[in-house]
Amino acid sequence: MSTTTLAVLVPLLPFLGAVAGLLLGRTAPGFVRPLAILPTLGAAVLAVFVAVRQGGGAAIDTATELTPTGSVPIDLSLHLDGFAVLVAVLVGVVATCVQLYSTAYLREDPRYPSYAALVSLFTSAMLLVVYSGDLMVLLVGWEVMGICSYFLVGHYWETEAARSASLKAFLVTKLGDVPFLIGLFALAADAGSFRITKILDAVASGGLDHPTLIALLLLAGVAGKSAQFPLHTWLPDAMAGPTPVSALIHAATMVAAGVYFVARLLPVFAASRAALVVMAVMAAVTMVGSALAALAQDDIKRVLAYSTVGQLGYMTGALAVGDRGAAVFHLLSHGFFKALLFLGAGVIIHAAGTNSLAAMSRMDGLAKRVPDAFWTMTLALLALAAIPPFAGFFSKEAVLVAAEHAATGHSAAAPSAAGWLVLVAGVLTALLTAAYATRLWLMAFRGRGAAAPDHGREPVAMTGVLWLLAIPTTAFGLAAGPLADWFEGKELTPTVTTSVLGTGAALIGVMLTYALWQRATAKASATARAATGAPPAPATTAPADTPDTPAAVTAARSAATAAAESAAEAPEVAEVAHDHPAVPAGPAPDPGRALLGPLHRHAADGFHLDAVYDRLFVRPVRAAASLVRFLDREVVDTYVRGAGAGPRLLGSLVRRAQTGNVQSYLSALLAGAVVLAIATAVLANVNAGS
Repeated sequence: MSTTTLAVLVPLLPFLGAVAGLLLGRTAPGFVRPLAILPTLGAAVLAVFVAVRQGGGAAIDTATELTPTGSVPIDLSLHLDGFAVLVAVLVGVVATCVQLYSTAYLREDPRYPSYAALVSLFTSAMLLVVYSGDLMVLLVGWEVMGICSYFLVGHYWETEAARSASLKAFLVTKLGDVPFLIGLFALAADAGSFRITKILDAVASGGLDHPTLIALLLLAGVAGKSAQFPLHTWLPDAMAGPTPVSALIHAATMVAAGVYFVARLLPVFAASRAALVVMAVMAAVTMVGSALAALAQDDIKRVLAYSTVGQLGYMTGALAVGDRGAAVFHLLSHGFFKALLFLGAGVIIHAAGTNSLAAMSRMDGLAKRVPDAFWTMTLALLALAAIPPFAGFFSKEAVLVAAEHAATGHSAAAPSAAGWLVLVAGVLTALLTAAYATRLWLMAFRGRGAAAPDHGREPVAMTGVLWLLAIPTTAFGLAAGPLADWFEGKELTPTVTTSVLGTGAALIGVMLTYALWQRATAKASATARAATGAPPAPATTAPADTPDTPAAVTAARSAATAAAESAAEAPEVAEVAHDHPAVPAGPAPDPGRALLGPLHRHAADGFHLDAVYDRLFVRPVRAAASLVRFLDREVVDTYVRGAGAGPRLLGSLVRRAQTGNVQSYLSALLAGAVVLAIATAVLANVNAGS
């Protein structure tokens, strides 16, 4: 079987599995799980074969005309280069892990059949984007992912949070898709084709007449899909969906599509140095802003969501300095450890009965209750913090090396201003990333208070997936050398300068957060002792849990409120087969508050961007809609009602004459005849006289 045939089967298998799952979900529920897992697993295996056959050599291109469209044809084509085949492997592996995990995580969910089918369709759409060699076909997969995300994020549609989040995700991404579509048509008009290879040839020969305009239009769509500032606000709210969906969206599908698109068409963006600077500014603001916001979040999934936004900022920054190898390398590395983080968070949520880190910090021994999640998430958080020798260290260093080369003028692919922006923001974000990763680990696994509930071991389908993803999380960075051919032969090795800067910043973030956590823990213990009148105890002694005293209740109010709100907005907690005790109350030692200071309140609310958008866009649109409704009802409808009122009045007058009395009808007929006779006589005399 040829490589192109195998490549066609990769997106086709999950699509067929999705169709079969939707058709058989109700009539044959026993086939739902096999139809969810086997096609996706088959696609992952075939993607590995395609990657091995492609071997990092010349790109494999094949095409057939889909339909005649005039001067700009649309082709059903494949473009298999090193980047495409590796990203397809990532998508297949993560999607398979998500499907396996979901069989246990959503085992009691009555809507699991439709959920599994949508996940398969989501996977198929992303694989279509990855392999497609024609922008119009790529657009199909791009939009199908948007529709799937709407349904999957809104899976728990009974809750207001899920309904609002799904609608917000759909509308914000569509806001970016409008200029994106215009940019695609402008690009095809300049290049004379939607084929990626022909577009790149046109760019190389200087055939683009409006490179800056096209690049900025396309960048708007990428910002929406990949959750970059200022269109990133939908992604944290999308955590209202099931946790496995979050893993799929953040690690291997929707948000990765935008970065992958820019990597595919990087010469188009590089044709405009202004566009690269705009991209660098967008990446820098996204990296730093999202890392600050992550430090202030209480919901464990929202911490990881803002983390994804920041890591996507790293990838966008690498593209802004003209290095798509570093961007795709970080995309692959991040995909593995972020999938592990989300799926591990799902295990913790099931065990603790809440998404709230404040509540988890009041539970003692949670790490012992979920040892698999504890150890694997520890590895993933080390990778996220870019601590060597984990995968995140090597991929983040590749980005910083690319930024350093651009900043110091050793790269002609990007302006030095873009390089400095990405380098400075990248080092600062490394510190903040290590800080919020450490904060998450300490609050989730080093809590003190009442004993965490013990429900036994989680299902193997969940814990086994965690250990499977732990392998690339730990070792994928070391594969940069053997995989150099797939990255256009470029070595993605760290330099001494960036290693010292990046790792030093990360270690500072870890140590600073740990010190602030110890101080916050000691302060919380002192508050609890003062409330109960207990004698002083060492800082390592767990505080007495006496929530009935007024002072303790006051100190615990914010943590308990946050935990209750988190539990109320997390319907997946109720799907677990076992019951959960009440969330323990008490003061929550949060190093993020001390680290951010007065900025904490603003960071927790995402720097009020939603409020800004509400005033700039939502309220004016609603006011305009109210005006249109008023004009429609009071002005337009008045004319419409008037047009009907005249005939209705005339009809009522005529109706009064219809009495049913024959004598009245004959009298009226006679009177009419007399009137006509008189009128005729008068007219005849007038005419005779004249």
